[in-house]
Amino acid sequence: MTALFGELLVTRARTHRHDRWTRTQLDTYQQRMLARLRDHAGRHSPFYADQHRGMQSASLAQLPPLTKTQLMAQWDRLVTSPVLRLDSVTRRLQDLESLGGDPGQPWQGRWWTAATAGSTGQRGVFVWNRREWIRILSSYARVNDWAQVKVGPRRPVPTAIVSTRNPAHQSAVVGASLRNPLAPTLRLDATQPIEALVEALNRFQPRLLVCYASMLTPLAEAQTAGNLHIAPEKVITASEEQLPPARRAAIDAWGVQVIDTYAATETATIASTCSHGSMHLYEDFVIIEPVDSAYRPVPDGQLADRLLATVLFSRTLPLIRYELTDSIRLATEPCKCGLPFRCLDTVAGRTEATLRMHSRTGEPVRVQPGLFHDALEPVAVHGWQVQQTTEGITVRIVDPDRQVDLHQITRRLRAGLAAAGVSDDIHVDITAVQGLARTPLGKAPLIIGQKQERPGGEGSR
Repeated sequence: MTALFGELLVTRARTHRHDRWTRTQLDTYQQRMLARLRDHAGRHSPFYADQHRGMQSASLAQLPPLTKTQLMAQWDRLVTSPVLRLDSVTRRLQDLESLGGDPGQPWQGRWWTAATAGSTGQRGVFVWNRREWIRILSSYARVNDWAQVKVGPRRPVPTAIVSTRNPAHQSAVVGASLRNPLAPTLRLDATQPIEALVEALNRFQPRLLVCYASMLTPLAEAQTAGNLHIAPEKVITASEEQLPPARRAAIDAWGVQVIDTYAATETATIASTCSHGSMHLYEDFVIIEPVDSAYRPVPDGQLADRLLATVLFSRTLPLIRYELTDSIRLATEPCKCGLPFRCLDTVAGRTEATLRMHSRTGEPVRVQPGLFHDALEPVAVHGWQVQQTTEGITVRIVDPDRQVDLHQITRRLRAGLAAAGVSDDIHVDITAVQGLARTPLGKAPLIIGQKQERPGGEGSR
């Protein structure tokens, strides 16, 4: 771990210089790294050798996209190392989950492995060599750098992470890889009762609090109520959409800046908050293409149906125009902080969060996530969750004080659905709960489609 940490410090210093680049320097670097990636993939991956045959002079936008379904079906042909096979990597992850072990220790002395949660119906399996893993660690370190988290031999950063302890999850592998006296870490499972989380955090006293965005409100409310007694210098959220009421609750509770991050197992960190509060893309790590459902480019300022990510440092499992089903919008104006990277205006959730419901004429109508945000956020300040059912939708409203007017929420939601053309016959069940339903990884998705992974019990009253 010491050698790995030393390599990280060197890479971190090198990538820190990118913050001072001009846009022209960044564009030149991107094209150079993209050319190297395409050359490596074409020579060492049978899949890409076939997929990109005759397209050597084609632009990135002319190359075919890669879906997770394709990746998993063609995994053994896509991987560039002949010693790696999907079955053996999958067994490695299953052993970690069932038997335990240290996920930070490289498998076979040379590979780091992780899997996606499979919340959209299929689990993705990923593997990285040492050079790639250093780049991934460096992307997470940049979050702290931009957040101006100070660390040194006389100033360690006790860090509490409230997310998942699943050893196959990338965050767990990252945390295990970075164990050292400068960053003592406490990992807590977001599925634990809030009382247990509060007790553990009070004992640990973190300088840095990292959590799922859905954990902001319950932890901030515990602090405000006088049960939680911590004084983090920074609060960082990850893995979920950060809602304005949750951000305000955290600022009220701790009086510190709340840092937002956008990351994926496949890419590592894609964007995070700068000192001016804008979300900047990590364009020296990954090229992002916002596209519509037909993979056509979507201009800045418009909401995309999904995005295509090209991971510039990927070599073992090259990812070129890999599809992420997240709906994002890029900003039209640059940030005044001086970074050369473009700004991410909105991460509106997964494409699967756009629900298909029946219209008054019986035809399907698409209900965008924004409808639920507009209807619920102003009145459900403690949190909310929408789950589609065969009859309609179930809405869970977090109401610890029993003060939420469920009839008002019903009227607001019904009005929004009617304006979107949804049939009046759609069943809408609104329930007050003590906490949000969470997946086995502890996430609390805001909108759950019928094909998505179902969370467990929600603690309904």
